[in-house]
Amino acid sequence: MNDVHYSDYLQLEKILDAQFPESARHNSPAHDETLFIIIHQTYELWFKQMLHELDSILVIMQKPSINDNSPELQTVVHRLSRMVTIIKVLVHQIDIMETMTPIDFLDFRDMLRPASGFQSWQFKIIEAKLGLKFANRHGQDYYTSQLRLAQVDVIKKVEREKSLIELLNGWLERMPFFEQEDNWENFKPLYRIDSYLSSLPVFWKEYRQIYISSLAEGEKNNQQYFDLVFQDGDANAEKQLSPKACRAALFIMLYRGYPIVQLPFQLLNNLLEIDEQLSTWRYRHMNMVHRMIGTRIGTGGSTGKDYLKAALDKHYIFKEIAQLTSFLIERKKLPQLSVEMEKRLGFVQGF
Repeated sequence: MNDVHYSDYLQLEKILDAQFPESARHNSPAHDETLFIIIHQTYELWFKQMLHELDSILVIMQKPSINDNSPELQTVVHRLSRMVTIIKVLVHQIDIMETMTPIDFLDFRDMLRPASGFQSWQFKIIEAKLGLKFANRHGQDYYTSQLRLAQVDVIKKVEREKSLIELLNGWLERMPFFEQEDNWENFKPLYRIDSYLSSLPVFWKEYRQIYISSLAEGEKNNQQYFDLVFQDGDANAEKQLSPKACRAALFIMLYRGYPIVQLPFQLLNNLLEIDEQLSTWRYRHMNMVHRMIGTRIGTGGSTGKDYLKAALDKHYIFKEIAQLTSFLIERKKLPQLSVEMEKRLGFVQGF
C-alpha cells in the first residue's frame, strides 16, 4: 500500500493552479482579481459540502418511518447544524471580499461579462433541495437564463424530486402525539368549543380557545388565519405544511422540555437557523453589491441590488415554521396533558 502524501491527497496542484485572472489574460493585471476568484471558488467548495450534507439528510427523511429517539434523527440534526455553521462561514467571507474597494473592482469588472455569481447552479440546487419552489422564486424567467443547458436540466430534475420541506411535512404528519386514545375523563373545557372543530383531538380544541382568549381585540378578527392550523380541510396550494403538520410542529415547540421531543425541536430550530443565515448572507451580499457598483446592473445582466433585495424579501423557505410562533401561549396556560401522553413523551423505563 502506497503512502498518502498531503499534497496528493488534497490535489493541491490542481487547486492552487486553478486561478486564471482575466486581467492577466488582457495584459492588464489587477491585483485584487486573485482574491475575487479564490473567494468564489471557496464558496463553491462550501456549496458542494452543503449538498453532500443535504443529500444524506434527504435519504434519511425519505424513510417511511424514523425512530425519533434513534441515531438517524440525531444524524439529521447534527448535519443540519453543520450546514448552519457553513452558512455562517459564507457570511463572514464577505468581510474578506469587502477589503476590496470599488475602484479595485473596476480594474477587472468589465472583463468578467457576462459571468455572474447568479450562474452558481450549485446554490440553486441547494435552494431547490431545501424547498424553494419555482413558483416562489423571484425573477423566474431570469434565474436559469444564464446557465448552460446541462446545468438547467440538473436543476429542473431536482425541482421534480421531494424537497426537504415536503419530507418534513410527511414526517410531522406521522408524529403519533394524538393517534392513540388517551384518558381525558378529567378534562373539563374552560371555553365553548366550536362544533365545526369536532374532528380535532380534545387537546387542540381546548388549546385553540385558550389561544384566542389570549389575543388582543385587534388580533381576533383573523379567523381564517387561525384555521390554517386548527382546522383540517382542502389543501392550500400556497402552503407547504398541512394543518396537521403545523400542529405537530407547534406541539414540539410547546412541550420541547420533554425528552422525546428535544431532537425534533432541535431539527425545527436548525431549519429556522438555515433560513435566517441564508437571509443574512443575501442581505450582506446585497449591501456589498450596492457598495461596489451602486445602482449599475450586474455583470450577468440583473438589476444588481434591486434584484438581490427582491430575492431577499421572497426567498424564505421555512417561513411557515417561523409563523407558528404566532400561535404560542404562556407556559402557565398550557393544557394539562393526559397521563398517557406524558408517559409517551418521557423516557421509557423498564428492563
